[in-house]
Amino acid sequence: MKVGCIQPYDASMLTYDRVEASNVIQLANELTNVKLSADIEVEWLLKAVCLIDLTTLAGDDTPVNIQRLCVKAAHPLSECILNKIESEFNLSLRGLTTAAVCVYPNQVKTCTETFKKLGLSNFNIASVATGFPSGQYPLETRLMEIKSAINDGANEIDVVINRTLALQGDWEGVYNEICKMRKACGDEAHLKTILATGELGSYDNVYKASIVCMLAGADFIKTSTGKETVNATLPVSLVMARAIQDFKEVYNIKVNLEIVRRF
Repeated sequence: MKVGCIQPYDASMLTYDRVEASNVIQLANELTNVKLSADIEVEWLLKAVCLIDLTTLAGDDTPVNIQRLCVKAAHPLSECILNKIESEFNLSLRGLTTAAVCVYPNQVKTCTETFKKLGLSNFNIASVATGFPSGQYPLETRLMEIKSAINDGANEIDVVINRTLALQGDWEGVYNEICKMRKACGDEAHLKTILATGELGSYDNVYKASIVCMLAGADFIKTSTGKETVNATLPVSLVMARAIQDFKEVYNIKVNLEIVRRF
């Protein structure tokens, strides 16, 4: 598996591009007002389905719930909807699935077993880890969660950054922790770093957190846990996208963006 590489910590990257809140909000408003034709809208909605991590992170998750989640991920649209879209828009949608499922570490093994029964042994299984959603646990136990989830079959690990360090401006501290998480994943799992943007306090902090995580070898940067009072917003997503662009200009490495909303 191709995974992200750790880059040396570079504090100058944190001020590579100044984030102007007014410019971010203006661009978000412009994008909100864009009108799409029906066929393009359908095309993008279907693309969105393919990019979804179908998720359950509830305290009352049971093996039956997880099995249903896996079946839904393998067949996200009903036969009726598939037939209607195929006939009206001349599209072939057979084999359409979500990108992954996402569960707590204790449920990974159930996902692995279910996808094996469905004949989809290579289906992506993401697991939250590192004291999700707060991250307020000792680093040693957070790293153990990563290894446990991978051993049970997860090939994507969603970690949460240490917001305490971020809010104190200790960006090198955040970087050092994420580097250890990257190493814990090895080449067996993609590392997805959750910024919890609703708790970072400013666009500037969102930008810095994005850069730090990418320097530490993240394959994805994610907006939110879905548990914060404020989850993903369009302006925050634009700031993260700009950070990805800036990082690529310097290192020629393309990192993925994942936007998380609570529905």
